[in-house]
Amino acid sequence: MKRLAILISAVFVTFGSVFTASAQGKFGPDSAQCLIYLSYYQEYYKQKNFDSALPNWRKAYAICPGTASQNMFIHGSTLLKREIDRNRRKNPEYAEALIDSLLTLQDQRLIFYPNLKGKSQKATILNNKGQYMINYRNADSRYLYDNLGAITAELGNETTSNILVNYLQSSINLYRDGELTADDVIRVYDIVTEDITTAVAKNEKEAEDDANAKAAIESLFADSKVASCDNLLAIFGPRYDADPENISLLQNIVKLMNSAEGCTSNDLYFRAVTSLHKNDPSYRSAYGLYMLNASRGHTQEAVHYLEEAIAYEESDDETDAQYYYTLANFAYSNGLRAKAAEAARKAVDLGYGYAGRAYMILGNLWASASCVDDVDKYARYWAATDYYVKARNADESLADNAAASIANVSRNYPEASEIFMYDLSAGQSYTVSCGGLSATTTVRVSK
Repeated sequence: MKRLAILISAVFVTFGSVFTASAQGKFGPDSAQCLIYLSYYQEYYKQKNFDSALPNWRKAYAICPGTASQNMFIHGSTLLKREIDRNRRKNPEYAEALIDSLLTLQDQRLIFYPNLKGKSQKATILNNKGQYMINYRNADSRYLYDNLGAITAELGNETTSNILVNYLQSSINLYRDGELTADDVIRVYDIVTEDITTAVAKNEKEAEDDANAKAAIESLFADSKVASCDNLLAIFGPRYDADPENISLLQNIVKLMNSAEGCTSNDLYFRAVTSLHKNDPSYRSAYGLYMLNASRGHTQEAVHYLEEAIAYEESDDETDAQYYYTLANFAYSNGLRAKAAEAARKAVDLGYGYAGRAYMILGNLWASASCVDDVDKYARYWAATDYYVKARNADESLADNAAASIANVSRNYPEASEIFMYDLSAGQSYTVSCGGLSATTTVRVSK
């Protein structure tokens, strides 16, 4: 106490010349008592004697106006949290009153100290308040939903990741209790996803927290079963009809339906993807439309979108090689022989591991070619063999498949005596052209 008495004297010496002027405004009408208790609690606080600091802080908080010291709010929060944690089990009613005081303290701090050195403190203060709500009121989903929602609406992407996660969780809890609709939860999901995606991390720790929160948000939403296909169709069907050019809405429909089980074969998804590509085209969206149209049996449309995907400059050669092979395979399966041959050759030219499979398609095209000329009806099998050999040489994983195909077509080779009738012999070069295909091959005979 002697030390505190000396400190108080020092305070009066320091501020004595101020009392007659500005001190009355900053420290209130009872400025002397305000300064005394500020000094008392601060000295105890510095010594980490929190038990003694608390009653003196309470006196200071009761006597001093908010303008007296920002530390009165910061230190007070620490002292109240400590007291809450000590009393939550043994004296819950008292702890609840302390929680109310702690939250009110944040509101007061925001009123009196909204800025520090010209920089807004709103995000820091409201995020602290939100975290206290999560810590001490987490059993009340309605309370968290209302209050964390208000903080999120105020701060946007400055909201801390933990608040965003808990805001979504509270909405899911209320949905399960029948207090919110699926539409309400999806709205919250939209908000928190946007905020966490656009958040700017100040350091590596925040970046890691944001990444973890993003994963948690996706997991919570998936596990909630809110985004069932039936719910999504009921919610987004009318929205799409009302505003089919809204890119944000289209992106949301596509994203959510992609994440819902079995929800990409309906007309709404198809129309949303088509509208999104129209408004925000890319090679990826074009490829997505190829897959959708292919699955619906829209052959010409599927080819159109796949060729459009290839034409984009943004797609690199490796992607184009994959797309060309996909096009060759699709066109072959749908009887578009010339298109299949053209795409297969381009896949071979680009390489990237697709040459072997493209050669197999070319071999299959020749093996199934419609050739009526007496020699060409055999020559098609010779050309097919050439491509199967190329496939085997380009990709050893195709060796067995290529060997089986060669064995299959070789059964159609002519006898040596038969081919002799055409003034040809085994090993001779021969150019064949039929069924829209042309190739120079080698005469082969059955053994």
